[in-house]
Amino acid sequence: MNGLNVGFVNDITIECETFKQRVKIMEKIGIKEIALRANVSTATVSYVLNGTRNVRPKTKERVLKVIEELNYRPNDIAKSLKSKRTNTIGVIAEDVTVFNVPEIIDGINEYAEKNDMHILLTNLRLQKKVGYDYANTDHYQKLAQDAVSTLLSKQVEGIIYIGVHPRDLTGLINTYEKPIVYTYCYAQNECSIQYNDEQASYDAIKYLVDKGHSRIAIISGLMDSIPSRLRFNGYYKALTEFQLPFDPQFIKVGDWGLDSGYHLTGELFKLQDPPTAILIMNDLMAAGAVRAASEQGIIVPRDLSIIGFDNREFSAYLSPRITTMDLPLHDMGILAMKALYNRINGKDDKTEETPLCKLIERESVAGPRPR
Repeated sequence: MNGLNVGFVNDITIECETFKQRVKIMEKIGIKEIALRANVSTATVSYVLNGTRNVRPKTKERVLKVIEELNYRPNDIAKSLKSKRTNTIGVIAEDVTVFNVPEIIDGINEYAEKNDMHILLTNLRLQKKVGYDYANTDHYQKLAQDAVSTLLSKQVEGIIYIGVHPRDLTGLINTYEKPIVYTYCYAQNECSIQYNDEQASYDAIKYLVDKGHSRIAIISGLMDSIPSRLRFNGYYKALTEFQLPFDPQFIKVGDWGLDSGYHLTGELFKLQDPPTAILIMNDLMAAGAVRAASEQGIIVPRDLSIIGFDNREFSAYLSPRITTMDLPLHDMGILAMKALYNRINGKDDKTEETPLCKLIERESVAGPRPR
């Protein structure tokens, strides 16, 4: 069974068969009550409910009136057993407390609601359990596979897996041929929904160039990170396209934390000819940069322009409010659910949409001061 416990499967099968019998009994009781009150056969009630045969208008009206009086609703589970559809998908979130996850889930919910689908959410609480050691999948492979097995036992028709950090998760889980869509992470030969990091970084630099900046530094996250590499590619592409000087001293590698933004910005201030603008790869490091500038008497944006990434909520409450690249998290959720819905319904379109980031203009960017 490729890792799936046979006894576990047998127990689930027996439990499901018993449950089916109970559902059928409950369904019959409801239909009999309607038939008795409407003075028709149970077959007629079934025809009205399912629309399978023509029923005389007056009879149909009488049956529908009784259904309304009893506030009767056909049992969704019973219908799913007959159609072999549950209209339910599983969502595995690596950690719902990480900033990107809630908005993606909201997008999934929005599309699911519009298409009469339901979601079962599993939170792995990965950051609490393994910290930032995402590269070592051995530490959490069993945790993820157990979540898949639990969802499959609940008859989900497909799964969406939400990462806390973009990375390759090929081989992490086996969904036993159930369709799966990854978002904020990916697996080879599987559908994944990602945003365009390289384009976002390019757009940020173009915005600074349009403001008149030519000496632009960058503070990246850890370089073993896919977003860091892609955002650096966008930075370099923009410098090349706009024929700006590439100064290795302007390249700083941080660790995504506030303190690294603070210290690396301080290093840039010590250069003989410092930059007039900095692209910083997340808002947390940007907050550290603002603090470093304030302590040095450097006024943002008069003396130094700063652009962050992620559009974290706090970035709108700093002084000055941070101009930042907004990640299309809600759209990623919608597109992930749309892709899974299409696969479940046999529309296996291999085209994967890539939503774009959007610049949020606030108060941390201005034109460079005359030298």
